[in-house]
Amino acid sequence: MNELQSDVLVVGGTAGGTAAAIQAARRGVQTVLVSEFPWLGGMLTTAGVSAPDGNELVAFQTGLWGTLLQSLQCQQEGGLDHGWVSFFTFDPRTAAQIFADWVKELPNLHWISGQVPVEVLRDGNAIAGVRFQDFIVKAQITLDGTELGDLLALAEIPYRWGWEFQREWNEPSAPVAPNLLTERYPVQAPTWVVVMQDYGEGATAPEIPAPPIEDCSRFLGAWDNYGPESFLNYGRLPGNRFMINWPIQGNDYGEGVGRLVETAGSRLEFLQEARSHSQSFAKFIQTHLGPRYGLAEDIFPVSIKGVEGDGTFSKQAVLGGGAYALHPYYRESRRLVGVKTITERDILPGVGGRVAPLSVDESGVCDAIALGNYANDHHYPHLESLDPAFKLAPKSIPWGGRWTGTPFTIPYGSLVPVETEGLLVCEKNISVSHIANGATRLQPVVMGIGQAAGMAAALCVEQHCQPRDLPVRMLQVALLQDAIAPTALVPLFNLTPEDGDWLDCQKFYLENPEQYPLNGDRPHKGEFSKTHKTSSIDIKSSIRYSQTNYCQYFIGKLHKQGLQDYAIVLTHPVEMAGQSWSLVTLRAEIDCQLKECQDEQELNIWGRQNSSGNWIIVEELTA
Repeated sequence: MNELQSDVLVVGGTAGGTAAAIQAARRGVQTVLVSEFPWLGGMLTTAGVSAPDGNELVAFQTGLWGTLLQSLQCQQEGGLDHGWVSFFTFDPRTAAQIFADWVKELPNLHWISGQVPVEVLRDGNAIAGVRFQDFIVKAQITLDGTELGDLLALAEIPYRWGWEFQREWNEPSAPVAPNLLTERYPVQAPTWVVVMQDYGEGATAPEIPAPPIEDCSRFLGAWDNYGPESFLNYGRLPGNRFMINWPIQGNDYGEGVGRLVETAGSRLEFLQEARSHSQSFAKFIQTHLGPRYGLAEDIFPVSIKGVEGDGTFSKQAVLGGGAYALHPYYRESRRLVGVKTITERDILPGVGGRVAPLSVDESGVCDAIALGNYANDHHYPHLESLDPAFKLAPKSIPWGGRWTGTPFTIPYGSLVPVETEGLLVCEKNISVSHIANGATRLQPVVMGIGQAAGMAAALCVEQHCQPRDLPVRMLQVALLQDAIAPTALVPLFNLTPEDGDWLDCQKFYLENPEQYPLNGDRPHKGEFSKTHKTSSIDIKSSIRYSQTNYCQYFIGKLHKQGLQDYAIVLTHPVEMAGQSWSLVTLRAEIDCQLKECQDEQELNIWGRQNSSGNWIIVEELTA
C-alpha cells in the first residue's frame, strides 16, 4: 500500500476542512487534503447550501470567508442578491470552482478525492496518520474535517452525540430531562438539498418521478403562510433556479437520524430515505405549483471528469448528482470532548449588551480564534407536537433595518482533544453542547474554525509542538496578520479592515478582554490612534469594491415604520416611482445614519436591489 508523508493531513473536503487545508498550505507547510467528493466546500457546495447564514455584516466578512464572498461577487454572474433567506446566494458550481482554483495555486497542497478514512493510525497517545482504501498518509498533525466527525469514532476519541440536560451546564434552553423530542431527534435533522428550476411560463419541465415510498400528505401546508412565490424565492439562485432547503413541512428529514453513526449499512439506509424524501418534496412542488417547475440540470457532478484533484468518483458511490446535492446538509456531527466546551451561555449576549463576552481561558487569557453571529437555530420536524415548551433563549438584535444574531467567539480549546495528541478538529465536530451547536454550525463560522485549525496545525509544525502546547497568542497574531486573508477575532460592529487601526483594536481587546464593550461598538474612532502606534501591516481588503458591484442610484422619501424598520417610497428611477421598498444595510456607518434620519426625509441612496426580499441594501446614503 502506498504511503505518503506530510506535515499536515486534513481528512474531509468540508467547509472547515477545505479552509484548514488552504490555510495550512498558505502558511508554507506540506499539506495533504483527502476528500470523499470531487468538489471541495462541504455545506457551501457538495451539500448545496449555497445560501449561507451568519457573518453577513461587513465587519465580520473577513478571513477566508470574506475572501470567498469577494470572489463570488466578482465571478457570479448577476451578483449575490437573489433570495431572501440570505444576503448571498450563488450557484454551488461557482464556489466549487473557486475552492479548486485556490487549491491549484498551492504546489505544497496535494488534494486527493474519492477516498474516505478506514483506520486511524496511532503512535502511543498521538495520532500518526490515517489509512484510506488505497493508501496511507502519515502526518505530524491530522485534522478531522469530516461532516460527521468520523475520525473521532475511528480513533475512539471521546465525543458527544445527542442532548445534554439542565444538570450538565445549566444552559437556559436545555431540557430538564429526556422527552419525546430528545428521544426522537438526538441531533438536528439533516436536509438533502435539491435544486429546482423555472423552465418558463407555458413550458413543461420533465416530470419528476415518484420515489419508491411516496407520501405527499406530509408536505401539505408547506408554504401556506408564505405563498408560492415567496416560498420559491427563499433560496432563489441565479438562472431562475431555487435551492430547496425548506424547514416547514419540507425536506428536513430526521427519522432515525441516529443511524448515521451506527453502522455503514444503517447510514446508507438513512441516506436513501432522506434522498427519497427530497425527491418526493420536489415532485410535490411540481404537482402543486405547475409543470413549469422541474429539476435543474447538471448542477452537481456525477463523475470526476473536469474536476481538479485525483482519485476516483462514480455516480454509484453516492445518491446525489444532477439536481440533488452529493450528500445531506448535516446540521450536527459527533462533537469532540475537548479542552474547552462551548455551551449556550458562551454564545448569549451579556446582561444589557449586544454581544457575548470574549472567550477567556482559566487563567483569564482571551482564547478566541474565530467569531460568529448567527441566531441559535435548531431544526426538528414536528417540534410543536413533540415538545411545545421547547424555546431557545433569544440571541438576536435589530440592526441595519433588519434582525441579526448577537456575536460570540470560538475558543481555541474547543478544537483540541482532552488527551489525544497530534489531532485537531475543524468542522461542526468541535467541542460544543448540543444547544450551542445551533449557532456554531453555520457555514461562515465553520470556515473561520477551519482557518484557525489550519493555521494552528502549521504553527505546530513550525514550533515542533503539540496543539495543546501552542501559545494561543501566537495563533491569534498569525490569523490577524495573515498575508492573504487576515481574519477578525474580536466582533466589533463598526470596525472593518478598511479602518487604519483595525489591527490595533483587535490586538487591544485580545490582550484586554475585560474592556471589550458589551454594546459591540468600538469606542470613538480616534481613541486607538491617539494611544497606540498605528501598525504598519497592510490589511488587504477589496470589500468596498466588491460590495458596490451591481449598485444603482435611488431617490425617495424615508418612512420610519418602527424600531429598525425603514422603508423608502421612490421618486427615482422614474420607472419605480411610487414603489415602496425596505431599506437594510450591512455597514455600521449606514446603520447609524438611518437611525439619525428623520421620518419623511428625502434620501439619496447608492445600493443594490433584491426583489425576493423587497429590500434595497444601502451602501451609501446622503440626506
